[in-house]
Amino acid sequence: MMNLEKRYVPALPKIWLIIIAGLAWSSIGLFLNLTAFAWLPPLSDTQTPILIGLGLLLALAIGIFGFSMLAKKNIHRIQRLPDKACIFAFQDWTSYPLVAVMITMGIFLRHSTIPKILLAPMYIAIGGGMIIASLQYYRTVSAHLEAKIGE
Repeated sequence: MMNLEKRYVPALPKIWLIIIAGLAWSSIGLFLNLTAFAWLPPLSDTQTPILIGLGLLLALAIGIFGFSMLAKKNIHRIQRLPDKACIFAFQDWTSYPLVAVMITMGIFLRHSTIPKILLAPMYIAIGGGMIIASLQYYRTVSAHLEAKIGE
């Protein structure tokens, strides 16, 4: 049974799990930011730059003090995996329910009666934070490639 399980589990070298995680974080961050900017009125409005600025300041704080710490923990977890691991291990198994809850909350907020102009800074903050944190994954990949080249 163990050989059968190993045979059908889609496994990749763990560096690819780090790349996938980084791309996932960046993609979701980009999606959230594009959504937020679509909700904002044209830049001639005086509120828009303030809302964007607020979102970007929060993105820095969330990215540096929140999501980057999570990314580092995830990178260390991936690095402790065997040389080849299941493709879905780019994220801890216990995180999948949290992701489902966050997606559900995002859908709920997008379809709620809350004005989009108020949601936009929050989406910029979370999306920007995810993009900032994704840099941790790319730095790890870069260091891995530099080490391989140096061998």
